[in-house]
Amino acid sequence: MSKEVKKDVGTESGKKTAKELQQEVAEKAKEVAEAANKVAEAAEEEASAENTKEAAEGAAENAEGEKKGLFGKKEKKNPFKEKFEEMQDKYMRQLAEFENFRKRTDKEKAQMFDNGAANVLEKILPVVDNFERGLAAVPEEDKGSAFADGMNMIYKQLMKQMEDLGVTPIEAVGKEFDPNFHNAVMQVDSEEYEEGFVAQELQKGYMFHDTVLRHSMVAVAK
Repeated sequence: MSKEVKKDVGTESGKKTAKELQQEVAEKAKEVAEAANKVAEAAEEEASAENTKEAAEGAAENAEGEKKGLFGKKEKKNPFKEKFEEMQDKYMRQLAEFENFRKRTDKEKAQMFDNGAANVLEKILPVVDNFERGLAAVPEEDKGSAFADGMNMIYKQLMKQMEDLGVTPIEAVGKEFDPNFHNAVMQVDSEEYEEGFVAQELQKGYMFHDTVLRHSMVAVAK
């Protein structure tokens, strides 16, 4: 009888101890779970704070960038604007090159015209010389005749046309000899002019604008 009671008490005592252990384990598990939840919440709060900080920093950087833009700082260029500026610069360069080409071509055309005109006028000069010789050979009593007047009018008309084209006679007699305009063929004694001055014009010279069309053939005083 006493053995059975002891056995039952021992069994009851063993069962009670297991329950207590089970309870303790459950409580510990609950505590661990609560601690884990707290850790998770703390981590979540920390991550949220970090995101808020990054967002604030990003907003500050954007504000700083806008501020720099407002104060004339270098901004990122539009690629289409850059392309337009490049094409505009290329167009202006080509326009300037074309304008230079046009001016050069016009100058060359003018030079070619002047050269052609000079060649023609140079061939007309002997005709002018013959007119002057013919008029100078008219006898004094015939200078008032209709023929002499007609020849004189034709000569004046010819000289007027040549003057309109830019042909002008070179002054020679009484001027100091200048090899750029005069061609000396002899030296003569002269009481009227000093040495080195043109004393006589043997053939009249002419200028075509700023170019010598024909040098004057002269005699220089010695």
